[in-house]
Amino acid sequence: MYLCYIDESGTSAQPGTTSHFVLAGLAIPIEEWKNCEKRISSIKKKYDLTSVEIHTGWLLRKYQEQIKIKDFEKLDKSKRLYEINKYRLTELYRLQKINSNLYKTTKKNYKHTLPYVHLTYEQRVQFVEKIAEEVGSWPFAKLFAECIDKTSWNAAKSNQTIDAQSFEQVVARFEQCLRRDQKTKKRYGLLIHDNNQTIAKKHTELMTHFHEVGTLWTKIEYIIETPLFVDSKLTSMVQLADLSAYAIRRYLENGEEKLFDMIFKIADRTNKKVVGIRHFPFPRKLCSCKICSTHKTV
Repeated sequence: MYLCYIDESGTSAQPGTTSHFVLAGLAIPIEEWKNCEKRISSIKKKYDLTSVEIHTGWLLRKYQEQIKIKDFEKLDKSKRLYEINKYRLTELYRLQKINSNLYKTTKKNYKHTLPYVHLTYEQRVQFVEKIAEEVGSWPFAKLFAECIDKTSWNAAKSNQTIDAQSFEQVVARFEQCLRRDQKTKKRYGLLIHDNNQTIAKKHTELMTHFHEVGTLWTKIEYIIETPLFVDSKLTSMVQLADLSAYAIRRYLENGEEKLFDMIFKIADRTNKKVVGIRHFPFPRKLCSCKICSTHKTV
């Protein structure tokens, strides 16, 4: 059986805060699960991030307080945490008096980045790259993703939302991958999604529909059940799907290649052609990104 962990990067709303929406699925054989968890846990331990969620977007931000604390990189962990906490408390007290909205936003940002503040920006980048390098080295893993350029999306002409199309595409490609594998080893698949009550209801309903009538491209024969929804804080594998989606989106939006190249190695392929990841810009024939180039559809 393959376990396919699903997460997203960017917002599906238009215009939203990102130009692209990426839904990614990272599939691993069930017999490799424990070993994968151990390898990721080993890297986390080296950076003192044991049991901490890998949220790539928050990890790779530059924290202004680290920049403002003199010789931050020279401090040990306890001193770094002390100085960060002191700075943040002072800043929150200041904002509370002058700007309630900025106070709330800053407090939220501090909460998200708290598990990582003992690491410098360079250490956090190194950590994420180590994780991406590890995942990209797994010959048994298969990566799927739907990447939608929202500036090209015509809601009036589409009979689906961006969310629904993304999910249907990932499901269909995962099913087709499992179908190919039946020739050598009979395998089934299970979808495991980051828990979100709104998404859970939508994707459960969609998957029930796919089991009944199939997707636009294929019947569903080898993906079992509706998706399982788990707390991403408790499983590293969903966190790796988050990293994969983030790396793909940042490449498409900003041309950031390093993380993308690491994880693109495990994109699902048939006869060396990438079939697991698709980019939907418009017009597609003008897109020269690495994803579109591998499809040779121009």
